[in-house]
Amino acid sequence: MPLTPEDVSRIAHLARLELSPAEGSAMQTQLNDFFKIVEQMSAVDTSGLEPLHTPLSAIGDVELRLRPDAVTETNDRAANMANAPAAEEGLFLVPKVIE
Repeated sequence: MPLTPEDVSRIAHLARLELSPAEGSAMQTQLNDFFKIVEQMSAVDTSGLEPLHTPLSAIGDVELRLRPDAVTETNDRAANMANAPAAEEGLFLVPKVIE
């Protein structure tokens, strides 16, 4: 379903764009061309195809480089509080910003 000039005007309003009539017409053509491409892509039958986790997997086997799921940090409150400009009882003190 192609966009109408009213649709383009509403989209421009939502995007806070001020388009001249010539710009609106050009934008309508560009958006309609974009939606035609999307319709063509939607028409392709992709049933039975495995999704690619990377485009490189289309040309060969790719091993994902994931880090091991392991805890590497500890709860070291003293080290974290060492750089605090002001702290009290293990809590950061910040200046009051609301009166």
